[in-house]
Amino acid sequence: MNGTQAAGALLQVEDLRVAFAADGREIRAVDGLSYQVDAGRTLAIIGESGSGKTVGCRALMGLLPASAEVSGSARLRGTEMIGLSDSELRRHRGQDMAMIFQDPARSLNPTMRVGVQITEAIRAHRKVARSEAHVQAVELLRLVRIPAPERRFHEYPHQLSGGMRQRIMIAMALACRPKLLIADEATTALDVTTQAQIMELLLDLQAELGMALILISHDLGLAASYADEVIVMYAGKIVEQAPATRLFGAGGTVKMRYTRALLDAIPHLERTAHTELPVVSGRPPDPTALPAGCSFAPRCPAAADDCAAKTPPLTEHAPGHRWACWHPCENGVPA
Repeated sequence: MNGTQAAGALLQVEDLRVAFAADGREIRAVDGLSYQVDAGRTLAIIGESGSGKTVGCRALMGLLPASAEVSGSARLRGTEMIGLSDSELRRHRGQDMAMIFQDPARSLNPTMRVGVQITEAIRAHRKVARSEAHVQAVELLRLVRIPAPERRFHEYPHQLSGGMRQRIMIAMALACRPKLLIADEATTALDVTTQAQIMELLLDLQAELGMALILISHDLGLAASYADEVIVMYAGKIVEQAPATRLFGAGGTVKMRYTRALLDAIPHLERTAHTELPVVSGRPPDPTALPAGCSFAPRCPAAADDCAAKTPPLTEHAPGHRWACWHPCENGVPA
């Protein structure tokens, strides 16, 4: 790592690694993650549960337990986040970076009115009077398009719908106008219509505030609809990265077989009724006993001897398009 910030990059991550100890064995949750995000752009990080997508973002937020061993670099606006103390990280959380979590019902305190929770988030980072924080909280509720914001300010989380609670979480995350917003499966528990409303809201707020946005999801359909750039993770590593238009546009050029399998598993209205939905066969590997070669090889129908023998490097084969596969798809479809 050279310690310099790439021109135009708001966030630059280089060789990020996260490991945990479990029963005397090492779990490599994130293994050499490198990418950058520019201001005003949306990056989607996609993968199955356990792929490392959330752990990697929690590492740069400083939200991992003390038992986690974190190395590498994550520079936000030129400031190194990895290795900062808790007090130093608190100065950056909220003002420079914020995170929306998956389940608002568990993230919000059920015993406190939502307005109080938002004002506390504001006053944790800004020296303002409680009355001024109240005014700002109502404005935030209005910003995230909650109707009758003054009335909602005094309600409890259980009095709101799931979509409303998620909007409250977004309001809290935006309390200090962060430069980077991370949405961790922020729409998973919502119905399709509400999910679309929340995503459109996030993109509108991104444009208004000039934020960079990272979407963590298992849903490639979400990435295809809303992201500028897509990273696909498997077993703690990036296995494919490309502009969304290159992966999902007309004549898309998906190369990694795992990415292809995820795409094939997306439900489509044009599928014949009552036909079996394609799935990614097998299970993700045990993170304490990863195979010697390509981690996806045991599940890949095209795996050959070289796949089991050595790990394919993540290499840029086309402008902006990296993949790690010894036998990539041809023209976006398996050969």
